[in-house]
Amino acid sequence: MRPALSHTDSASSTNKAAHAAFVPIGMVTVLLGPLLPMLSARWSLNYAQAGTLFTAQFLGATIGTGLSGPIVSRWGYRFAIITGLFAMVIGVGTLPFSSRFPGLICIFSYGIGLGLSIPAANLLVAAMNADRRSAALSLLNFSWSVGAVACPFIVAVAAKVDQIRPFLVALAGFLLLVLLAIASLRSFVEPAVEPILERKNEQPNALLAHGSWRSLFILAALFFLYVGAENAFGGWIASYAQGLGSSSPTLSVMTPSFFYAALMVGRWSTTLVLKKTSEITAARAGLLLAFMGMAGLIFSRALPSVLSSVSVAGLGLAAVYPITISRFAYEFGPAASRLGSVMFTMANLGGSFLPWAVGFSSHEFNNLGVGLSVPLAATGLMLLLFHLYARNLSPAPA
Repeated sequence: MRPALSHTDSASSTNKAAHAAFVPIGMVTVLLGPLLPMLSARWSLNYAQAGTLFTAQFLGATIGTGLSGPIVSRWGYRFAIITGLFAMVIGVGTLPFSSRFPGLICIFSYGIGLGLSIPAANLLVAAMNADRRSAALSLLNFSWSVGAVACPFIVAVAAKVDQIRPFLVALAGFLLLVLLAIASLRSFVEPAVEPILERKNEQPNALLAHGSWRSLFILAALFFLYVGAENAFGGWIASYAQGLGSSSPTLSVMTPSFFYAALMVGRWSTTLVLKKTSEITAARAGLLLAFMGMAGLIFSRALPSVLSSVSVAGLGLAAVYPITISRFAYEFGPAASRLGSVMFTMANLGGSFLPWAVGFSSHEFNNLGVGLSVPLAATGLMLLLFHLYARNLSPAPA
């Protein structure tokens, strides 16, 4: 007879399941960026039309996020994660066989999957690691970064040998294998969540726990701006590098990998940095570094300076999102499972709007560098918001 697993073993297995899911999720999240030059050529898209592909992905993610909270409350974190993975299997697996408008539906489909699974996995890990949320979430997003770093490299190699279609089918198969592994895991722990109650007399203030309305609005704006800035910047840098007329088109397609590799290194090192400094100080310093990197990219005219600028920007952004999620989970306690839908919806609206704004402004001015001032401005605004948030700060977690 097999001995029963301890709670510690079960918690460890649950954390590992979230990390395993976040590797292919990272690949799917950034997939559109390295594919964009090829899809634009294949479907004859200008900058503004290419920007609508990001809108399709993040509108789908917004819908998925809106569904994630009720699904987690009713059926648990695991069901939300595997349902999201299934939507990604369908979207990614059918994309290589699609023309422009069916392709938009495919991108929309895997966007729904991202919206379902990303909030569920983040809030699951936050709930499982209440005594070290920022560090645990940084490590989870490190796993996301592993997939995000690998994706542009694999796309570049697949494009060079004209094997994009087999790559996308293989990625769909990878997602399916992870889905089946998580579905069959016997030791998965479902942390308690606050149920969704249909009570007409429920007061809105009851949802806020010990957080304030001002903190809620600032954090919602940070979710919107961060995801928008990261995806606007990461999604367009391959096109920007290719537009410089580099003699190495394969390296241009790989450019996002340098950005996501810097994110990955930064998220790993965040666990060490947070032992020496506060969350807010780390976030402010990171945003200042990211602002410098993004400004450097806009003035770059050669591929080496592009690669160094995107690496600086990625390193600077690394700690910002995990810290934002951590502060949200700490401030709003058990209500985070319900308010999380609002926060991650704001994140996906930012991911939908800012990359589109880059494409639109680039098309209007016929200059992608002008468009990339959008994530630069968003980063500067986040720096201001963290300053305002610090003045309204709840006591930091021990």
